Amino acid sequence: MKYIEAGIGNRWVVRTEIEMENGNEYEVRGIKGPIHFQSAYIRFWVWKTVYILDCREGFKRVHKKDKNFKLLIGIVSRY
Repeated sequence: MKYIEAGIGNRWVVRTEIEMENGNEYEVRGIKGPIHFQSAYIRFWVWKTVYILDCREGFKRVHKKDKNFKLLIGIVSRY
């Protein structure tokens, strides 16, 4: 899957994170195509709690080990 995100809190304002089938992942600056749209989301990460509003999966709250602040909008794409 590819996650194309824009917002504050990541290394770059616009980035693409690519998750490979074997579990490895990496990120690149900007938008890496092609884009095969799956869903769109808004992610709000405060401290150890992440709130996600996804057009396909609805609202989710996830707990992470890292302490962070992020406000992102993004899309999910097939790799």
